[in-house]
Amino acid sequence: MRTGDADLRALADLATPMAVRVAATLWIADQIARGRQTAAELAEAVNADAGALDRVLRHLSTARVLRRDAAGRYTLTDIGDALRDDHPDGNRARLDIEGAVGRADLAFFQLLHSVRTGEPAFVKQFGRSFWEDLSASPALAESFDALMGHDVTMEAPAIDAAYGWAALGHVVDVGGGNGSLLIALLTAHPGLQGTVVDLPGAAEAARKAFAAAGLAERAEAIAGSFFDALPAGAGGYLLSAVIHNWDDQNARRILRRCAEAAGAEGRVFVVERTGPDAEATSTARDLRGLVYFGGRERGLAELAALASDAGLRVTAVHPAGLNSVVELRAQQFEAQT
Repeated sequence: MRTGDADLRALADLATPMAVRVAATLWIADQIARGRQTAAELAEAVNADAGALDRVLRHLSTARVLRRDAAGRYTLTDIGDALRDDHPDGNRARLDIEGAVGRADLAFFQLLHSVRTGEPAFVKQFGRSFWEDLSASPALAESFDALMGHDVTMEAPAIDAAYGWAALGHVVDVGGGNGSLLIALLTAHPGLQGTVVDLPGAAEAARKAFAAAGLAERAEAIAGSFFDALPAGAGGYLLSAVIHNWDDQNARRILRRCAEAAGAEGRVFVVERTGPDAEATSTARDLRGLVYFGGRERGLAELAALASDAGLRVTAVHPAGLNSVVELRAQQFEAQT
């Protein structure tokens, strides 16, 4: 076999990624860390067929995720250790095919449908949209909010440092999930007030999180949709990792609702993982946006065009680690100044 053929087949291989995802779903790394090392022990712990599981584990040992000794005992490599649920990278939950994101990744089997039609592959794979799927399953919704909350927790310090949030007085986190980002901002700025607006399940989770963090007097959670009217009059409206989930038409609708609520004096902030120049985008994230829900990664020029259609103008870009915080204000305000 020629080198090029081997490289191409390795790139296209499905056996290894699916074996890794099955191991993540079954918490195999955690079970091994607890001392269960043979296929029989692991199969009993995770309610699996011992023979079939052993075949998966053998393959993972050839992929350097696990080590297998002569007695058939498995241990974790550095790669495999990252599959533990308590690993700071959070990979196990993200790869769990019974969780929201791991399940959504299975829609890549219908990527050809998206390429031919421009439509999300998720509907073709599962018979309903990503958001409908979350709404129908509290467990999936909780999984999604937890994963997004993990990302926010990692990114919040850089987002907080990027802008003087305290000066806004009141921040509305639109589509703010379980409130992780707002909690970070309110904790850092004792005089700041905050509101999360999200669907009922996420709003309830945010409400509980605010209480647990001792922020119930400064934070509230409102059940609602960002396609409907938002609470008006706050100093800032925050859209963190929201706009890239939607096609242009719906992204404009969301921005327009924020513009209406912000009025002439308020600001709208779009936080996206576009890098410090607000231009660099991840091609893999861009494909996930297409496959999951017909969304897309956008650079600053594309965001600015959407904002303009919604009555907003870019006034500043604040680098925030992996993200950019794009600051928007009403076009009428710009004309007056």
